[in-house]
Amino acid sequence: MSKIGIACDHAGYEMKEFLVGYLGAMGYEVLDFGTHSPESVDYPDYAHPLAEAIEAGELTQGVALCGSGEGMAMTLNKHQGIRAGLCWEPEVATLIRRHNNANVIVFPARFITNDEAVKMLEAFFAAEFEGGRHERRVAKIPVGGAE
Repeated sequence: MSKIGIACDHAGYEMKEFLVGYLGAMGYEVLDFGTHSPESVDYPDYAHPLAEAIEAGELTQGVALCGSGEGMAMTLNKHQGIRAGLCWEPEVATLIRRHNNANVIVFPARFITNDEAVKMLEAFFAAEFEGGRHERRVAKIPVGGAE
C-alpha cells in the first residue's frame, strides 16, 4: 500500500476530508497533516510538516489545499526537495508529473469541485516523469542545482 500525505488550511478543510476518504478507498495509506477543523489557521503550519515528511523519505507524494492554492504552493516550494504544482485541470496535473516530476499536487479549494479534484488526482497518479530533457531542467530547480 502506498502512503500519501495531505495538508490544508481552513479553506481546504472540507475538500481535504473528502479526499482523505477518496484516497483511502483507492488503497492509499493517508497521513493527514491537518488542519482538522474549519477554524482559521495559517497554511505554513501544515505545509512545512508535509514537505518535511517527503524530504525525509516517509512519503513520496503529497496533496495540499488552501483557498487559492498559492500559499500552499509557495510554502511547499521553499523546500529544496519539493516540487509542488498548482492545478486547476487534469492536463496541468499530467504535465506537472511528466515534465516537472512534481511530488505534491496543490488544489485551489475555493475554485474547484470535489469531482474536479478527483479527476486531477487520477491524472497526477497516472502520469510518469518523462525524464530526458526534463531531467536536466528538474535538476536545476533546487538552489545550487545542476549547472
